[in-house]
Amino acid sequence: MLEGKVALVTGSTDGIGFAVARVLAREKADIVMNGFGDPAVVQARREEIEREFGVRVLHVPANLTIPAEAVQLVHAAQEAFGHVDILVNNAGTQHKSPVEEQPPERWDEVLALNLSAPFHTIRTALPAMRTRGWGRIVNVASIYGLTGGYNRSSYVASKHGLVGLTKAVALETANSAVTCNAVCPGDVSTRIFYKTAKDLALRENISREEAITRVAASNMPSGRAISPEQVAELVGYLCSPAAAEIRGAAMSIDGGWLAR
Repeated sequence: MLEGKVALVTGSTDGIGFAVARVLAREKADIVMNGFGDPAVVQARREEIEREFGVRVLHVPANLTIPAEAVQLVHAAQEAFGHVDILVNNAGTQHKSPVEEQPPERWDEVLALNLSAPFHTIRTALPAMRTRGWGRIVNVASIYGLTGGYNRSSYVASKHGLVGLTKAVALETANSAVTCNAVCPGDVSTRIFYKTAKDLALRENISREEAITRVAASNMPSGRAISPEQVAELVGYLCSPAAAEIRGAAMSIDGGWLAR
């Protein structure tokens, strides 16, 4: 489906981003990975995608809280592969505390990575997409981009902003073959989710399985966390020909969270 395309996926050395990279590579897109982690692990994952799917994979460890590095990430991908056809803004962070206790520097960091970095990657990648006559921009927002939440003001603000940015870019590209959409996952079974469950299990002396169910059910009527692979498949769909006229959508994948 995506043979000959190049996909840049931020925050893709682990979790949702790594799953997205695998899904797009399965469809034969060449991949530019981005993110940090143990160099040996990152290298192994890069080689895993190359070996399993027969595509080219580059890793660029840019610090996206720095605007110049976000811009340079796109340039590095273009220089290596000639073009970037798919941009998935997945990298993100959060801080949990009441708003009056949140350190201003953490607010700035969350907004820089979750909202400003996508702005910089989009503004840098979009002109060449327009010139080539095709492009897909997918922003990994959050269910907190569609609703509020306690003790996470910077995260909620940044993800609402990302959904707004998605809609604005979608309108600006509506008369072209470039689309811009967002996916909004509920609780995803990543390391952060499992750490929350582990802390609950230790705190209340319950089993790991019960803790996982309770953490998921606290927000999602399904009682199950979303897997990174499920989010990745939705991203893959938005990059497909079938999604050519989905524009400015903020698609929730949330186990019924917003249906309550």
